[in-house]
Amino acid sequence: MLKVISLGGSIVAPQDVDVAFVKQLQFLVREFLDEGRDRRLIFVVGGGGPARAYQKAYRDIAVSPDETEQDWIGVAATRLNAQLVRAILHDLCADPVVIDPSARIEFNGRVLVAAGWKPGFSTDYDAVLLAEKFGAEAVINLSNIEKVFTADPRKDPSARPIDRISWTDFRRLVGDRWNPGANHPFDPIATKHAAGLGLRVVVAAGRNLPNLRAILEDRPFIGTQIGPE
Repeated sequence: MLKVISLGGSIVAPQDVDVAFVKQLQFLVREFLDEGRDRRLIFVVGGGGPARAYQKAYRDIAVSPDETEQDWIGVAATRLNAQLVRAILHDLCADPVVIDPSARIEFNGRVLVAAGWKPGFSTDYDAVLLAEKFGAEAVINLSNIEKVFTADPRKDPSARPIDRISWTDFRRLVGDRWNPGANHPFDPIATKHAAGLGLRVVVAAGRNLPNLRAILEDRPFIGTQIGPE
């Protein structure tokens, strides 16, 4: 059993590292893996607060801010967060942090940790590529939202939560264009590729660890399932 977890940087490091959360996540991972020798996990870690802070500083300072340069700053933040997660789970993760999901990758332990690759998309896309490469059952996208909504609830009071949605309808919600630092339930570039694969993606609140355990064990959960059609 292999699942990929796209671990939003906003829950690992909303500003500074959320030490209490990361510690509890570590306990959950160890317990889950101990209960089944066939269980493996891939974590793809986002940039969170450090990415946003440095990207904003770049936009405020640069004479002519460039989207590609802004993306590279975000990528650097993901690699710092991913290195932290790998170090915490080093006894379960025998391989270095993956920074290119298209390369030949060793997966010798129970856990594999990946970070951002290059400009043009978020770590959600890296998670989809790794799910494809290793034949994962699903991608679990953990962030600071509990479910996908029909619109941005901060702007539209009539927005409704969605329990299940097809890839076709989800693509209508998020569009097709990536913007550095954008806040989508799932990256538009990752969405397009996952839809083509017919992959199952679950969007859920990352800090609700009992709920994450339910998702990992294929029990009823709070969140949104995207696809397959």
